[in-house]
Amino acid sequence: MLRLAMRTLRLRKGGFLATFVAVFFGALIVAACGGLLETGIRAEAVPQRLAGAPIVVSGEQTYLMPRNDPESDSKHRQKTENATLPERVRLDGGLVGKLGAVPGVAGAVGEVNFAAGLMRDGRPVSGDSLGHGWDSAALTPFALTAGGAPSVGEVVLADGLAREAGVRVGDRVEVAAHGGVEGFRVAGVASAAQPVARGSVFFAAGDADRLSGRPGLVDTIGLFVSPGADLAGVESRVSDALRGTSATVSSGNDRAATEFPEAVASGENLIVLAAVSGGLAAMVAMFVVASTLTLSVQQRRRELALLRAVGTTPRQLRRMVLGEAMVVAVLATGLAGVLGPLLGHWLFDQLVSNRVVPSVVRFHQGWIPSVAAAGAAILAALVAAITAGLRAGRVRPTEALADAAMSKRWLTPVRLIVAVLAFGGGTALAIVTVAVMTGPVAASTAGPAVILWAVGLAMISPGVTKVMAAILQWPVRALSGVNGRLAMLNTRAGVVRVAGAVTPIMLAVGIATGNIYLQTTSQAVSDQAFSQDLRADAVVGSVAGGLAPDLVSRVQSVPGVRSASEYVTSTAFIQAPFDSGQNDDGWPVVGLTASGAAQATADKATQGRLDALSGDTVALPETIAADLGRRVGDTVTLRLGDGAVVDVRVVALTTGRPGFASLLLPADLLAPHTTSGLAPQLLVNAAPGIDAATLTGRLREVAAGLPGVVVGDRSVLVAAHKKKQDVGVWVNYLMVGMIMAYTVISVVNTLVMATARRRREFGLQRLTGSTRAQVLRMAGIEGGVVATIGIAAGTVVAAGSIVPFCLVASDSLLPSGPIGIYLAVIGAAAALALVATLVPTWAATRGRAVDAATIED
Repeated sequence: MLRLAMRTLRLRKGGFLATFVAVFFGALIVAACGGLLETGIRAEAVPQRLAGAPIVVSGEQTYLMPRNDPESDSKHRQKTENATLPERVRLDGGLVGKLGAVPGVAGAVGEVNFAAGLMRDGRPVSGDSLGHGWDSAALTPFALTAGGAPSVGEVVLADGLAREAGVRVGDRVEVAAHGGVEGFRVAGVASAAQPVARGSVFFAAGDADRLSGRPGLVDTIGLFVSPGADLAGVESRVSDALRGTSATVSSGNDRAATEFPEAVASGENLIVLAAVSGGLAAMVAMFVVASTLTLSVQQRRRELALLRAVGTTPRQLRRMVLGEAMVVAVLATGLAGVLGPLLGHWLFDQLVSNRVVPSVVRFHQGWIPSVAAAGAAILAALVAAITAGLRAGRVRPTEALADAAMSKRWLTPVRLIVAVLAFGGGTALAIVTVAVMTGPVAASTAGPAVILWAVGLAMISPGVTKVMAAILQWPVRALSGVNGRLAMLNTRAGVVRVAGAVTPIMLAVGIATGNIYLQTTSQAVSDQAFSQDLRADAVVGSVAGGLAPDLVSRVQSVPGVRSASEYVTSTAFIQAPFDSGQNDDGWPVVGLTASGAAQATADKATQGRLDALSGDTVALPETIAADLGRRVGDTVTLRLGDGAVVDVRVVALTTGRPGFASLLLPADLLAPHTTSGLAPQLLVNAAPGIDAATLTGRLREVAAGLPGVVVGDRSVLVAAHKKKQDVGVWVNYLMVGMIMAYTVISVVNTLVMATARRRREFGLQRLTGSTRAQVLRMAGIEGGVVATIGIAAGTVVAAGSIVPFCLVASDSLLPSGPIGIYLAVIGAAAALALVATLVPTWAATRGRAVDAATIED
């Protein structure tokens, strides 16, 4: 039967080419997503600034967050979950001397990092450079190429930064750091032994300590190993010396995670992105491959029926269909395995260029993603081939020729069970979304519902097609006459064939509409919440790494200022009492100045007062306070973003927006526990009778005498928030677009294959009196009906996820976003269906009708 399968492959090139295309593109996309997944798991980067130190010691950036209440589960083992601390965890500088004394350590150097940008005429020359102490230059290593080491009031610049700024040894430069701008003399220029992504400004030890804002603390400690010492042994002794401290030890490429903590965070995001996109692509591929292969086999029913009539056993027939499918699948997956890494690398480059992934992260794609993609595609083809072969194999020889004309049986027990389970799952997710979820987080349950509804409708697609055809037949006949009558007769008679073309259109419309409107609604709700919660007529910012702590009092004294508040954002974890609603992302926290807190936020105090936010205090949203069982005057233990644990007293309960609730802390409590150590912005509100433009002008007059301070209106923060959201939007559109491209290929593939096989039918129709134009009009009407049914089913699929989400996120049945998105999606689907139907029909009717009518299928 394998020899027969190979011969039929040569004779049935069209059908098998369609199967090849479906399997190839499915495996290609899954392989590419697999490469992104592997890259995210590895999150591998090469150390740059720390490359010269064999061992690096840094603060522990993870927090073991309890996942169950220790009091209620006192008899059971406490469960924990790793949460990533978002702010830099620093080390006591005293550890440098201690580690330097460990046997096998030849030297220990503490390193501090802080934003340090060169300025020219009050504007930044480079905003992406870091300041360090000169002694940490050995960690790269940097070597002087001109001048000498810096003394107090002097700096050494990395050669690339010096060229960018156009300065030489002896020149005076202005450096913006720690909320201010100071003048320094360039003492020297240094070159790194290897490329370093960010520019470096080296200060004398005293200046570096002062400008870092963390005297006595270091970001990392680099250790040099004595000649002949065993690296692993030294690393083990260093770990022993650090026992009981919040420090970790790394070597090799693991040092890069210390230097580039954003690489680890991006790896986690990349894992989620690749897993979701790859899973969605795999599900779509299974449907497309199954639909294409099933349609291909159905179109050969006459051939298969003849084989049964001449003595072929059901087992032989199944083996032949299976052999054909496996040959095509192996060839398609083999090619996809070669090209998959190329697509994966291209996608990774797009993510890097749009700053979704840091440029220091390396792309990796080994053999496992390619094998997994090939296995998934081959499995889909195998299941589809077995399913398609079973129907033909069950036909008795005496019924074979009669049954070959048209397939009408479609609802099998397996289809029914899968449909019931899928619809049940989609309904359950909708209930959970509406009843349990709040805010944008509802997308985590609403999103997967798209696939479940699509699965359910795909299983009963022939039935849906039959019902829709019955509904559409009267308006179609009324509008298009005889051609419409013929089109509807063909559609209703070949309902299984038509359903094979409807399914990919339904997938395309459902996935595109559902995912895009989930994204636009999430973005609109987030932008609206941020804009409404942000109360400011003007914003004071800085290009010097933050604002000086005393600036808020100076701004408050400006005529026309009603209130001013520092504005600091971070993340915190509620450590006690146990918080069952907290996930590993913690809670967003906002730091405000007590005197201006009430005017700086839309959150209103229902109990207590926001102007009491001073010292170790907190204002809790009512929902969180209720879950914790806390009231005004009670104490809550927080772990802040840098790992510091503080006990804070509740001074107010607030009306936090569902899904956007934030804990409010005093700015002077929160800011020192952020990486920069300073408030990045001030929110300023105008006094009655003063408009925003007048206020902004007065603040700019004050800022003119403060180097590094800039003033803008509230649109500055809104635009920054929107830009941050746009990154997530772009990622979603990229991955959905890739899957949609595959679905579009499948739509064209299926419709072209279904139409091209009807050449004999079209020839017979022309011999009975129809003109070529009438055949084309009939085919166009059929394509329009297929598009209409697919669009209607796809709209139902999308609504199954969009409506529950919108009810929760925006209290509306309809999503946010222009109607043009939906019109573009359905317009593209209709155009594809018509073109993919009319073009092969035009090609099939080019020759003489008698020649076409005598062709064997």
